[in-house]
Amino acid sequence: MTAHYDWAELPLVPGTVGRATALALTGAKEVDTATGVLEYVARHAESDPNRPALTEGGRTLGYRALLLRVAAIRADLLAEGVAAGDVVACVGPRSAETPAVFLALESVGASYLPIDLDWPQERVRDVLERSRAALLLDYASLTGMPAGAAHAAAEAARVKAVPLPAGTAADAPPPQNTSDRSHETRYTIFTSGTTGRPKGATVEHQGMLNHLWAKVVDLSLGADDVVAFTAPLVFDISIWQMLCPLLVGGHVVVVDDTVIRFPRRLVKALDAHRVTVVELVPTAVGWLVDETRRRDPAPLRDLRWLLSTGEELHPPVAERAVTALPQVTLVNAYGPTECSDDVTHHVVTRSDLERTRLPVGSPVINTALYLLVEDEEGWRAADPGESGELFVGGTGVGLGYLNDPETTARAFFRDPFDPASATGRLYRTGDLARFDEGVVHYLGRGDRQVKVAGVRMELDEIEAVLSRHPAVTRCAVTVSGDGERSQLVAHYNLRAPVTPEELQHAVRAAVPPAMVPRRWREWEALPLTANGKVDHRSLRAAVSEEETR
Repeated sequence: MTAHYDWAELPLVPGTVGRATALALTGAKEVDTATGVLEYVARHAESDPNRPALTEGGRTLGYRALLLRVAAIRADLLAEGVAAGDVVACVGPRSAETPAVFLALESVGASYLPIDLDWPQERVRDVLERSRAALLLDYASLTGMPAGAAHAAAEAARVKAVPLPAGTAADAPPPQNTSDRSHETRYTIFTSGTTGRPKGATVEHQGMLNHLWAKVVDLSLGADDVVAFTAPLVFDISIWQMLCPLLVGGHVVVVDDTVIRFPRRLVKALDAHRVTVVELVPTAVGWLVDETRRRDPAPLRDLRWLLSTGEELHPPVAERAVTALPQVTLVNAYGPTECSDDVTHHVVTRSDLERTRLPVGSPVINTALYLLVEDEEGWRAADPGESGELFVGGTGVGLGYLNDPETTARAFFRDPFDPASATGRLYRTGDLARFDEGVVHYLGRGDRQVKVAGVRMELDEIEAVLSRHPAVTRCAVTVSGDGERSQLVAHYNLRAPVTPEELQHAVRAAVPPAMVPRRWREWEALPLTANGKVDHRSLRAAVSEEETR
């Protein structure tokens, strides 16, 4: 896929271009999206070679040591014949090796494709075949973790699997590349599709760099910041967490999964490394906050920013965070993988906590957001105050889905609104939203809009209401059955005893009768995906299993 791809045309009602442009939300700032991250690492290594760059466990790499590790990996890649434009699948745990591998791939102009160690063999094979990967690079072997499924999948897909050797280059850092990298394909993240088959969202270098600089700008990141590297590698937020600090001479601290699962360990690790920025999914935000409230004296005194992302942050969780961590700024972040990660940031205020749903904020730099409504004649601009579907334009818009033109054509379009767009592309998010005084209010997924008993409704709206009950820790709403037999099912876990009747009464007071769930199921803990999001597929399966007993 190249920048010359023949992008689909979005059918527009006459007059939409001017009106949508006038009502758009935009952010603009000139930043360097052409230079590689490795060039910034090299500058910091030259000015302060022993400055901490990466810490994993008891091991810390300075900028010079990181540069030499990248040089060694680069040499291995070149020896295997990896060239500019190649897709290289990488399998290994979140570790100090991960950013080093990424930077080595960047240095040769290749594209990074993370493979999850827990993926089943068939999924890995499917991803390798569809991505046409040139190589499977295994750095799991350096940590003693098995990657047998990935190797078996590579053999089945006829992709060479190469274990990554340990060690660094003697004294020769990788050569600096001063060419314009803007339009190089930088990475692909395979996300779950609606059909159950993953699709590979692919991001250009300029989109990735724009997002990294957006984090620097909005979080005022500098050389004294310590950022926690907490995200699963197949979750797009892992990219900024491991690279953004390196732009500004900051420090990346790898947080192991075994630490994240236990709030006490997580708080201890963040304190021990004097972390200033941490980003978590809302579930983990709740765990972290509840643990800090049990500590005396209060921990996390070095923490400046707490970011929530991945799924909707509900006001009760945000209120607990703002109350327990008054010295910390809470940010509600939103963005699709297809647009280089977050496209909006919102600093949560006390007044926001009175809302049913939190705003997701204003567009990050060099991003344009459009709100459109589909009519019979095509798409038109949403009127002020009217809800619509969110479209994204600007530097962050990705290259589509890797080697999948049909799926790409359903979501990516030629940008009809901005002739000067850095990408010339527009992405249809599938998310419903409303604009209010320059701020985006997220209203849920368009594909979570359902019809039950003849009434069309948003499941996210019901969840937002239920989550406000003080006894509810986390909740989700699914639909059971088809047609006239369909009904809403509420799933929840509690922090205090409460009956289903009480919860039902609370929801009934806030939504129309048709939107009140008829079935209620309490869980000890809601099932989560590997990224920490509620696993709606598992919830539906559990209900189906109950019905067949």
